[in-house]
Amino acid sequence: MIHLSLTTKFNEQLFDVNFMNFTDTISSIHHHLEVAEDELTGWLKLPMNMTIDDLNAIQFLSEEIKENADVLVVIGIGGSFLGAKAVREALSPNFTKNQNGIEVLFVGHNLSGSYMKHLIESLHHRDFYVNVISKSGATLETSVAFRILRQYSVERYGQNAKQRVIVTTDPENGLLREIAIAQGFRRLDIPSNIGGRYSLLTPVGLLPISVAGINITEILQGACQAAIDLEVDDIEKNEAYRYALLRYKLYSHGYQVELLASFEPRLSYIHEWWKQLFGESEGKDKKGLFPASVNYSTDLHSLGQFIQEGNPLLFETFLHFNNISEDYYIPFNRVDDDDLNYLSHRSLNEINAISKQGTVLAHAQGGVPIIQIELEKLDAFHIGYLIYFFMKACAISAYLIDVNPFNQPGVEAYKSKISDLLNLESIVNLVAE
Repeated sequence: MIHLSLTTKFNEQLFDVNFMNFTDTISSIHHHLEVAEDELTGWLKLPMNMTIDDLNAIQFLSEEIKENADVLVVIGIGGSFLGAKAVREALSPNFTKNQNGIEVLFVGHNLSGSYMKHLIESLHHRDFYVNVISKSGATLETSVAFRILRQYSVERYGQNAKQRVIVTTDPENGLLREIAIAQGFRRLDIPSNIGGRYSLLTPVGLLPISVAGINITEILQGACQAAIDLEVDDIEKNEAYRYALLRYKLYSHGYQVELLASFEPRLSYIHEWWKQLFGESEGKDKKGLFPASVNYSTDLHSLGQFIQEGNPLLFETFLHFNNISEDYYIPFNRVDDDDLNYLSHRSLNEINAISKQGTVLAHAQGGVPIIQIELEKLDAFHIGYLIYFFMKACAISAYLIDVNPFNQPGVEAYKSKISDLLNLESIVNLVAE
């Protein structure tokens, strides 16, 4: 389902990866993932274990929201919002984000007062539901946004407000779970054995995606097919393992940055989700590739020069869908005053694909190693497949450099410092009063 290749025009021997040299290492990691019960590996079997009842419960709630609201406000940060936004952006028309559903807005991923003010103002004459997503319920950005939206919901709907609040959280522990029980909010569970950045295929992502009018059954079917395809303990047949090994080979030869590149603007938030997935999973113990992204052809006119001839610290991973259903053709102009008639009656997608080929050739010739990931079609099935592919490859990649893919001690560090400073500021203000 995924075609993977490496393109380079220099030092071919260096990048002639002999996958068979890694057979034992990959087998050991593969076995560890399959049997690990003390780590957050529940996402591995999730697509195959999702029951009809689980799916129906999400879809039933989605239909209720669409029937009774104009907007779903999703409150969350990191893995609690990036995945849903990425899928919605990738599978919705560029200028109409609610073609088959209702508008889905995101908040709680920043601390901007103007952003919140504008969001509240946008809801004044529209009906809305709130879906707050947090495993712990103690993330500052999410908690602050939820407090504001809870109060605004009561102002708008009074005692009926609790019917319009959906809490997605840990089924057994956490402050948000306690709030939901005390206030009578309906709850959806984030499985205890799945961490935030691996949670896109749980209710964390599936409810907002469904409300946006996207077929979550097809998303899960694609992920399920990927889980089956990528379960094989064979480097020659498992493309996720091959991708992980290519990244590892380049990293071990001094490359510091992986640049995810695509030629479709709707994929920009897929890039953002991918950056969190790999950044939080690999970036520990002073190790790991720095995940960055570009969206072409736009960024060819800003970063293209650096990529072509700048500091040789990066390699590119091109993400490409061979078939995008929407397209537009260049018209014939009898005057031809712009000298473009040689392109008339050719489609923009066709020209875009040629631009991608030319960029790959130019960058490779300039010394930039290129990994290419190709999928057949930009649709729900293949996006589901890609999500699972990246998650599986990410776990393997982290283990190859001997770090735990499922924790994030650095995140906890800055959360603690922010909390300390806010508490100190509160004490100072209290004394001053």
